[in-house]
Amino acid sequence: MRKAAQVLSVLLHPAWMPTLAVLLAFAIDPHLTFTFSRQGQWIIIGMVFVMTALFPVSSVMMLWRSGLVSGPSMPRRGERVVPFLLTLFYFCMTYYLLRRLPNSSATLALFSGIILAMATVVLATLRWKVSAHMAGMGGLLGMVLGLMVIHGVQAGFLPLLFIAAGALGTARLLASDHTPAQIYAGTAIGLLPVFICLVFRIYY
Repeated sequence: MRKAAQVLSVLLHPAWMPTLAVLLAFAIDPHLTFTFSRQGQWIIIGMVFVMTALFPVSSVMMLWRSGLVSGPSMPRRGERVVPFLLTLFYFCMTYYLLRRLPNSSATLALFSGIILAMATVVLATLRWKVSAHMAGMGGLLGMVLGLMVIHGVQAGFLPLLFIAAGALGTARLLASDHTPAQIYAGTAIGLLPVFICLVFRIYY
């Protein structure tokens, strides 16, 4: 059971969530993609992957090799602060690049919510080991719910996302030393900023 929990934690790792959010948003909501060709959409998705997944993961690996973190999973709360700050920096750079392209206000609001969620994770981590995995999954849920509200998108797969969130939360309890409160808090930290930024079109 613990092995399965570790596998699920890797498959639904927070590093993949911004890319998955943009990929899914582009797939279900034509309001976000009408200014781009299919090739243009994939260029944006690729850029998001490089900036929000490849760069943060590479940074964690370098920190691990230098001995600044004890492992890729960063089990100790204190060692998570620097990698999370680097990730926040990469997210801000991604947003800057998105602003330089003719992206819709919803896309910019989505990423504003992601940045706000990541900043909240950083602040929470100063005192508490909140679940970054659940923050990522919460952000994905917030994105789908937000697009349903503002554009009326059809998301028949939404129950599957909630099931996946429940499975991931259970996996984090089994594969790490998170408490249920840290799981719930992580989900809220991810879901609420993304949902609110989308619904109220909050972007910078």
